[in-house]
Amino acid sequence: MSWFKDLWFQTETIPHAILMVVLVCAIGLALGNLRIRGVGLGIGGVLFVGLAFGHWGWSANSEVLHFLREFGLILFVFTIGIQVGPGFFASLKRNGLPLNVAAAAIVLLGVGLTVVQWSYVMGGRKSDLPAAVGLLSGATTNTPSMAAATAAFADLKQSVSSGSVRATSLPASGLDSSTNFLSSDELVATTLPSGTAADPFSHAASDIGAAYAIAYPFGIFGVLLAMILVKLLCRIDIHQEQRKLSEKMAHPALDAINLEVINPALSGKKISQIPTLRDRGVVVTRLMRDGRVQVASKDTSLQVGDVLTAVGPTQDLAELELIIGQRTSQDARTVSSGIDVRRILVSNKHTVGKTIDELALGDKYGVKVTRVLRSGFELPVTPFTRLQFGDRVVVVGETASLPQVVHELGDSPKALDKPLLVPILIGIALGVILGSVPIVIPGLPVPLKLGLAGGPLIVAIVLSRVYRIGPLIWYMPNGANMMLREIGIILFLASVGLLSGEHFMTTLQSKGLQWILIGAVITFVPVLVVGLLARILFRINYLTLVGLLSGSMTDPPALAFAQSITGSDAPTVSYATVYPLVMLLRVLSVQVLVILLASPVS
Repeated sequence: MSWFKDLWFQTETIPHAILMVVLVCAIGLALGNLRIRGVGLGIGGVLFVGLAFGHWGWSANSEVLHFLREFGLILFVFTIGIQVGPGFFASLKRNGLPLNVAAAAIVLLGVGLTVVQWSYVMGGRKSDLPAAVGLLSGATTNTPSMAAATAAFADLKQSVSSGSVRATSLPASGLDSSTNFLSSDELVATTLPSGTAADPFSHAASDIGAAYAIAYPFGIFGVLLAMILVKLLCRIDIHQEQRKLSEKMAHPALDAINLEVINPALSGKKISQIPTLRDRGVVVTRLMRDGRVQVASKDTSLQVGDVLTAVGPTQDLAELELIIGQRTSQDARTVSSGIDVRRILVSNKHTVGKTIDELALGDKYGVKVTRVLRSGFELPVTPFTRLQFGDRVVVVGETASLPQVVHELGDSPKALDKPLLVPILIGIALGVILGSVPIVIPGLPVPLKLGLAGGPLIVAIVLSRVYRIGPLIWYMPNGANMMLREIGIILFLASVGLLSGEHFMTTLQSKGLQWILIGAVITFVPVLVVGLLARILFRINYLTLVGLLSGSMTDPPALAFAQSITGSDAPTVSYATVYPLVMLLRVLSVQVLVILLASPVS
């Protein structure tokens, strides 16, 4: 049984490292699933188990952990970008703009409180700066920002050692340029420029991880407490808020009506010439004349007495009725004919990304697309409606023509279950490249880098918005996206915990209470202040507000709590609206914070 003993106690071997990481992930996930009144640690349980393993000396090969940490982070942020990208730019428009402004205010207020407390409560010591940014990340339960802060210290020190920053700006130490992440061993000072003190960042990565873990629990509960206080202080009636939001956010229903052509001005006109029809999302699908039914094409001429079947938003159909004539009890859909209706799944990659006009299904096959079903919603059809993977389109046409339409659109569920790996891998590669590009900003002593947290996130958002470049389609099934995301984040947290656990208890005993209070202020004050202002001054619906507060912290447990206290899924909408911008601001703000505070120009 010596092999079994070696597996557990030969800590530098790769099998041992994999075993430790897998155990930390499994136990951590089980711990995170425990709920007290519906609230638990969630994915954060992996970090705490990793810290415990590291404290007890059950660590692993540091090079393996560094790789898993970086690769896990890349998977996590890239899959987030792929998911939120399609709605990111739309979220900055119209109703999404005030929500994103409020969320950005929470982010910036938290950064400001971090600077103030580091300067006055922690004494403004550079040696405490890693802990300050770690507290900011933990208090906002934002793991990518913790990774970005760690990478920022690494990049800054590397810039100093390579001579791109004046030696008096920051003490330099030896650093392996192959990694953006630092362990406590990698940050031990080596050769320092003359006149400098000992390296104040010799345990930066360890301090960041420890501070993150200490601030994380109240980072979760503080948001929940703020939601409850806003509800009590503003005397909010949940049922009334639900009713108001339902009236405001009701999705325009699609309907189908039969209209008899009475307007003599339309006689001899083509269907495409009916006023307001083209861009209003109304589609005329059938025309009945003298008891015979045919598919209504754009070139079909109208006669008084024709009966048209039209599909579209209810309000637009009412306007169409005023133009055409009047509703009739005659229903062209009930008359026996060679016309059929088919729901077809869009799975052909050559069709994806094209508009209804570009497909020209009516010209080629004599059929009409009447509805597009996407993510549970029925979308009105206009010539500019662009199809995506997984859409279901409702097509009306001659029965003999429908198989050709099916062939063109795909209609293959199996095609959606298979992730398109080549575009995903290319996207990740582009994200790593972008994250490594130095961005020179006037006033900053070193160039800013998006790093492994920001680069892949931005690339994924852009590519998912573009959706298709030539044969490459950036689509990922929801199941595959969630799997890769969960794997990425648990690998990252397990590695961080194992690397930081050795010094965690010592730090907790010496500075734990102070750090808990600092983190609580960073969590609680911005959320409560902005939450009250948004409600009192701007009258934001409470169901929207709690989703906004959860999204500003990128906090899934808070979102789950918001759904439970409101009895609605409505908070998910505002959560998703602010999430992309908040994630970008969290990642970039800690990097700017590190560069500005860690490297004063002498």
